[in-house]
Amino acid sequence: MPKSRLEAFTDGVIAIIITIMVLDLHAPEAGSFAALWGMRSVFLIYLISFFTMAVYWNNHHHLFLLIKKINGRVLWANLAFLFAASLMPFATSWVGAQHLDSYVPEMTYGVVMLLMDVTFWLLIRLLIHADRHNTALVGLLGEGYYKPLVTISGNVVAILLAFLWPPLTIIVDVALLALWAQPEKRIEHHVHHS
Repeated sequence: MPKSRLEAFTDGVIAIIITIMVLDLHAPEAGSFAALWGMRSVFLIYLISFFTMAVYWNNHHHLFLLIKKINGRVLWANLAFLFAASLMPFATSWVGAQHLDSYVPEMTYGVVMLLMDVTFWLLIRLLIHADRHNTALVGLLGEGYYKPLVTISGNVVAILLAFLWPPLTIIVDVALLALWAQPEKRIEHHVHHS
C-alpha cells in the first residue's frame, strides 16, 4: 500500500487544524493596546498550540522518510492520531477563553496532548509491525526508543498538576514538547547516507 496518500491527507488535515485555530482569534472590541494586552492569554495558547502542531507535523514527516510499506492498521492509527489532533482547536479556544486560570480547560488541553502522544506512539508501533523487514526503521525506533513513553508519562503528571495550579499543565506539556522540537537526528543521518 503506498504511503503518499496517507502523507498528503495528514498534511491537509494538519493545515486545516492550524487554520481553524487562527480563525478562532478574534479582534479585540476596542482599538487600544490595553484591549490587545487583555487578549495575551489567547495569543499565548494559540502560539503554544501552533508550535505543538508544527512539531507533530515535522516529526510525522521525518518518521515517514523511513517508511517503505504501510497497511490498513497504519491507516487507522494515523486517523486516530488525526482525530486527537483535531481536538486541539477546541482545547486551545477553551483555555484561551478562561485566561489560564481554570483547571478543567487546562486538564482538557492536557488530555488532548496525551491522546496525541498515545496515538503517535501507536502509529510508530504499527508502522514497525507493518514494515518489520525495514532494518532502519526497526533499528532507529524499535526496542529502546523511549521518548514517546517518557512524553506519555509526563503528560499524565501534567494533567494532575492542574489541581495544584492550572498553568502547570501547559508549562509541563511545553517542556515535554521540547523533547520533540528537534526531530530524530538519527533519521536525518540515515536518510542522508542512504
